[in-house]
Amino acid sequence: MLRSLYSGISGLRAHQTMLDVTGNNIANVNTAGFKASSTQFQDTLSQMTQGASAPQGESGGSNPAQIGLGVRVAGVSTNFAQGSSQSTGRATDMMISGEGFFITSKGGQQLFTRAGSMTFDAASQLVSPDGGILQGWTANNNGKVDQAGAIGDITLNPNTMIATPTTQVTMDGNLPGEAAAGTQLERLVKVYDATGAARDITLKFTANGGNSWNVEGLDGATTGSTTMTFANGKLTSGSSLAVGGVNVDLSQVSAFSGMSSLTVAGQNGAPVGKLESFTLGNDGSLIGSFSNGVKQVLAKIALAKFTNPAGLEKAGGSSYVATANSGNVQLGAAGDAGIGTLAGGSLEMSNVDLSQEFTNLIVAQRGFQANARIITTSDEVLQELGNLKR
Repeated sequence: MLRSLYSGISGLRAHQTMLDVTGNNIANVNTAGFKASSTQFQDTLSQMTQGASAPQGESGGSNPAQIGLGVRVAGVSTNFAQGSSQSTGRATDMMISGEGFFITSKGGQQLFTRAGSMTFDAASQLVSPDGGILQGWTANNNGKVDQAGAIGDITLNPNTMIATPTTQVTMDGNLPGEAAAGTQLERLVKVYDATGAARDITLKFTANGGNSWNVEGLDGATTGSTTMTFANGKLTSGSSLAVGGVNVDLSQVSAFSGMSSLTVAGQNGAPVGKLESFTLGNDGSLIGSFSNGVKQVLAKIALAKFTNPAGLEKAGGSSYVATANSGNVQLGAAGDAGIGTLAGGSLEMSNVDLSQEFTNLIVAQRGFQANARIITTSDEVLQELGNLKR
């Protein structure tokens, strides 16, 4: 049987694979986070009809004579180039600008994806459209994230409540520098404990008749005191007072004549508040906004990178799994070297180039037709051979 017949068959198979890959790319032109694939061909083993010979004496050398036996698909590679940004306005949509991957867990299997379209399920977990649970680090009660710890499911419970205990009170304004000895000013400061319960701290300022004031703080049965001294109306000593676990900052208080404007500038505590919304930081932090005005980090999204992303294996659902040739997964967060940054309210579009894919369709179709012509031509030759016996 003619060798060209089987070469043509191999060409049909190879170009059919190219058509399959190109068709899949076009079908996923609007799939978020999709990465286009391309087909590489290579020739198969060639049949040796004459070996090479070296020059001898007055005779020159000869080159080998080989006849190719067709083509085969060497591989299908994935193009991990960055896709365009599509703004959605949804807080749970996220886009990676860089080479990182989101990490999800589904059925105990760790998956990696570039598609950041997440939603909340009934358990308040951030999940991908196919049910994969987004992975990251959960913050402690103080909003601190330990990236050295193990990653786990990210859960943002809408019933989460938080209270911030008061540790700092700041006073501001002016004490009347001309006040007679024994003159008193009193200020009440509302502070909060770790449960969000409110209480009042009383601050009593008593003039000594000179350039100093005694300050006494009363927090229930707990008291604290200090003496503030001034020079030309400016504080020189006694800039803080501790009472009941609360530090009172007096450094902004002055004592110029003719004005009494002592006020409570602020305190860092807050009553109990309920989670109302969250925002995504560029470093992958999920920052919760509570009804009491407090904003605190609730979790941080973990991202992964690989030495050879092209070695990842597609697992469906716009996800990948690690293989022996992708290298070990390297965990990190947005902003780390080689991972990239995160943007909320946006999705990464498919990186399929339609103009290139339609060109590939034409190339694959013509290649298929040419190989089909090889088969019909070989068939005609065989027919002529058959006609010799008539």
